[in-house]
Amino acid sequence: MSVFWLALAAFAIGTESFVIAGLLPTIATDLGISVPAAGQLVTAYALTYAVGSPILAVTMNNIDRRTVLALALSTFIAGNLFAVVASGYALLLASRMLMALGAGLCMPTALAVSVAVASPERRGRAVALVTSGLTVATVVGVPLGNLVGSLLGWRATFAMVAVLGAVALAGLLLGLPRGLPRNTATLAERLAVARHSNVLAALVITILWALGGFTVFTYFAVPLRGLGFDASQISLALLVFGGAAAIGNMLGGILADRLGTLMTAALGLTGMASALILHSLVLKLMPGQAHYAVLGVIFLWGISGWAFYPAQIASIIRIEPQASMIALSLNASAMYLGFAIGGALGGAVLAGWSPADLGWVGGSSVSAALIVHLARGWQGRPKPVKIAG
Repeated sequence: MSVFWLALAAFAIGTESFVIAGLLPTIATDLGISVPAAGQLVTAYALTYAVGSPILAVTMNNIDRRTVLALALSTFIAGNLFAVVASGYALLLASRMLMALGAGLCMPTALAVSVAVASPERRGRAVALVTSGLTVATVVGVPLGNLVGSLLGWRATFAMVAVLGAVALAGLLLGLPRGLPRNTATLAERLAVARHSNVLAALVITILWALGGFTVFTYFAVPLRGLGFDASQISLALLVFGGAAAIGNMLGGILADRLGTLMTAALGLTGMASALILHSLVLKLMPGQAHYAVLGVIFLWGISGWAFYPAQIASIIRIEPQASMIALSLNASAMYLGFAIGGALGGAVLAGWSPADLGWVGGSSVSAALIVHLARGWQGRPKPVKIAG
């Protein structure tokens, strides 16, 4: 039962991480700032997560896992509550950075705890249940949060996430035992893995994939509003994306087993790059009749982009099982670093060009990820990573 509360915590974090994409225009209007400036709320969150997560994991290495989870979720909840009462842009930016510190400490700890509390034959399912919280968030939490924000104001969405986090925190405090194993890698071990050429190439691919996706996703609602989408239609578009992402995540795992990780990841990156470039073409060539075409492109983007991810994870694990947990934590940091750069790049595109240009810029980054991925595959089977100990 305790794994359920870990999954609920992941659901709250996933909802908060992605729902802001649909709320940015409303937040910008309410705070009297530009949409690109509002987009830096995403960049600040992602950058704080990317840098803070590994540092906090090492800093909290010798503290009881139950205590670490309680501290992480409390920080995340506090950040959402500060966002509810934030009177200006600076305070909202600070609140998102506080959320990111809590989320960046919570997620890797939750995955480690799910393994610790499950029996050996159920550990894989326990990890899958926790990560499903993020997937379900894209399908349910994000559209719901966007709808709540459109009906009650964007501050209500942060309040909703705070309540979800508080319920998860209460469940974990009641259900988790003390004295759970502490096996967080040291900073030296993380750096040793990061310096390995195969892991480094994988991290570059993850950064480029995330960068391309978030160049567009950060400003998800902007081109849709330009097409005349209202709040409920934007929520529908987010639901389409989330449903496609969930399907793609499952499909990617199946195809990775049947076709191999190299082929599956290549197909996912190809589909995603094509979808993002089509996103620009549809907006430029069909501005008056693009409603259904855009939804189709969003579906292709979600299913292909998230089919890549499990194949990438499997590929990283195969580099060296002994170093896999360290490499996966670095991969999470790389993903959020890509999110941060993508948010900043998307803002620059909006400032200098138009919403219709977001897609081809993002698609170019994913195309670069595909090139690196294929070059890495042509070099043959990765050599194992060697770490101290």
